[in-house]
Amino acid sequence: MKPDFAKGNGLVPAIVQEAATGEVLMLAYINEEAWNKTLETGEAHYYSRSRKTLWHKGGTSGHVQKIKEIRLDCDLDTVLFIVDQVGGAACHEGYKSCFYRKLENGKEKICSPKVFDPKEVYK
Repeated sequence: MKPDFAKGNGLVPAIVQEAATGEVLMLAYINEEAWNKTLETGEAHYYSRSRKTLWHKGGTSGHVQKIKEIRLDCDLDTVLFIVDQVGGAACHEGYKSCFYRKLENGKEKICSPKVFDPKEVYK
Protein backbone atom coordinates (compact mmCIF):
# COMPACT_ATOMS: atom_id res chain seq x y z
CA MET A 1 0.00 0.00 0.00
CA LYS A 2 1.29 3.44 -0.95
CA PRO A 3 -0.14 6.83 -1.88
CA ASP A 4 -1.45 7.45 -5.39
CA PHE A 5 1.02 10.16 -6.38
CA ALA A 6 -0.43 10.43 -9.90
CA LYS A 7 -3.62 12.06 -8.58
CA GLY A 8 -1.77 15.14 -7.34
CA ASN A 9 0.78 15.45 -10.13
CA GLY A 10 3.37 13.66 -8.02
CA LEU A 11 2.50 15.20 -4.64
CA VAL A 12 0.08 14.24 -1.89
CA PRO A 13 -0.68 16.13 1.32
CA ALA A 14 0.69 14.77 4.58
CA ILE A 15 -1.12 15.71 7.78
CA VAL A 16 1.14 15.43 10.83
CA GLN A 17 -0.32 14.60 14.22
CA GLU A 18 1.48 14.31 17.55
CA ALA A 19 1.19 10.77 18.92
CA ALA A 20 1.07 11.77 22.59
CA THR A 21 -1.67 14.41 22.34
CA GLY A 22 -3.41 13.99 19.00
CA GLU A 23 -2.67 17.64 18.19
CA VAL A 24 -2.30 18.48 14.50
CA LEU A 25 1.21 19.86 14.10
CA MET A 26 1.45 20.68 10.41
CA LEU A 27 0.50 19.93 6.84
CA ALA A 28 3.17 19.34 4.22
CA TYR A 29 3.50 17.53 0.90
CA ILE A 30 5.32 14.37 -0.03
CA ASN A 31 6.43 12.94 -3.32
CA GLU A 32 7.45 9.35 -3.91
CA GLU A 33 11.06 10.04 -2.96
CA ALA A 34 9.99 11.59 0.37
CA TRP A 35 7.65 8.65 0.99
CA ASN A 36 10.43 6.14 0.39
CA LYS A 37 12.93 8.07 2.53
CA THR A 38 10.39 8.29 5.37
CA LEU A 39 9.84 4.52 5.24
CA GLU A 40 13.59 3.87 5.03
CA THR A 41 14.63 6.11 7.94
CA GLY A 42 11.59 6.16 10.24
CA GLU A 43 11.75 9.97 10.25
CA ALA A 44 9.49 12.32 8.30
CA HIS A 45 10.70 13.58 4.94
CA TYR A 46 8.73 15.97 2.78
CA TYR A 47 8.92 17.70 -0.57
CA SER A 48 9.46 21.45 -0.36
CA ARG A 49 7.34 23.07 -3.05
CA SER A 50 9.12 26.42 -2.66
CA ARG A 51 12.64 24.97 -2.82
CA LYS A 52 11.63 22.12 -5.16
CA THR A 53 13.66 19.59 -3.21
CA LEU A 54 13.46 16.80 -0.67
CA TRP A 55 13.34 18.04 2.92
CA HIS A 56 14.19 16.08 6.06
CA LYS A 57 12.02 17.61 8.80
CA GLY A 58 14.34 18.75 11.57
CA GLY A 59 17.48 18.23 9.51
CA THR A 60 18.65 21.75 10.39
CA SER A 61 16.89 22.41 13.71
CA GLY A 62 17.18 18.94 15.22
CA HIS A 63 13.39 18.89 15.72
CA VAL A 64 12.87 15.68 13.76
CA GLN A 65 9.62 13.77 13.56
CA LYS A 66 9.91 10.11 14.51
CA ILE A 67 7.21 8.14 12.71
CA LYS A 68 5.01 6.10 15.05
CA GLU A 69 2.27 5.24 12.56
CA ILE A 70 1.31 6.00 8.97
CA ARG A 71 -2.27 6.00 7.73
CA LEU A 72 -3.62 6.54 4.24
CA ASP A 73 -7.08 7.83 3.44
CA CYS A 74 -9.70 5.89 1.48
CA ASP A 75 -8.66 7.42 -1.87
CA LEU A 76 -4.94 6.90 -1.22
CA ASP A 77 -4.32 10.58 -1.93
CA THR A 78 -3.62 11.89 1.59
CA VAL A 79 -1.38 10.49 4.30
CA LEU A 80 -1.43 10.93 8.04
CA PHE A 81 1.89 10.74 9.86
CA ILE A 82 1.50 10.14 13.59
CA VAL A 83 4.79 11.21 15.12
CA ASP A 84 6.87 11.82 18.18
CA GLN A 85 7.98 15.43 17.72
CA VAL A 86 11.56 15.70 18.96
CA GLY A 87 12.35 19.02 20.63
CA GLY A 88 8.69 19.93 21.06
CA ALA A 89 8.34 22.19 18.00
CA ALA A 90 7.09 21.42 14.50
CA CYS A 91 6.87 24.99 13.22
CA HIS A 92 9.90 26.72 11.66
CA GLU A 93 8.75 29.88 13.44
CA GLY A 94 9.45 28.17 16.77
CA TYR A 95 5.95 27.14 17.81
CA LYS A 96 4.84 23.67 18.85
CA SER A 97 2.33 23.56 15.99
CA CYS A 98 2.25 25.34 12.64
CA PHE A 99 -1.38 26.05 13.55
CA TYR A 100 -0.34 28.43 16.32
CA ARG A 101 -2.87 31.15 15.46
CA LYS A 102 -6.59 31.06 15.91
CA LEU A 103 -9.34 33.49 15.11
CA GLU A 104 -11.19 34.48 18.27
CA ASN A 105 -13.88 37.17 18.22
CA GLY A 106 -12.52 38.38 14.89
CA LYS A 107 -8.98 38.76 16.22
CA GLU A 108 -5.85 36.68 15.89
CA LYS A 109 -4.73 34.93 19.04
CA ILE A 110 -1.62 32.80 19.62
CA CYS A 111 -2.75 29.38 20.85
CA SER A 112 0.39 27.24 20.72
CA PRO A 113 3.51 27.70 22.84
CA LYS A 114 6.68 29.10 21.33
CA VAL A 115 9.40 26.53 21.97
CA PHE A 116 12.47 28.12 20.36
CA ASP A 117 13.75 31.31 18.75
CA PRO A 118 14.18 30.70 15.03
CA LYS A 119 16.91 33.37 14.82
CA GLU A 120 19.02 31.25 17.15
CA VAL A 121 18.26 27.90 15.52
CA TYR A 122 18.50 28.89 11.83
CA LYS A 123 21.66 31.02 11.85
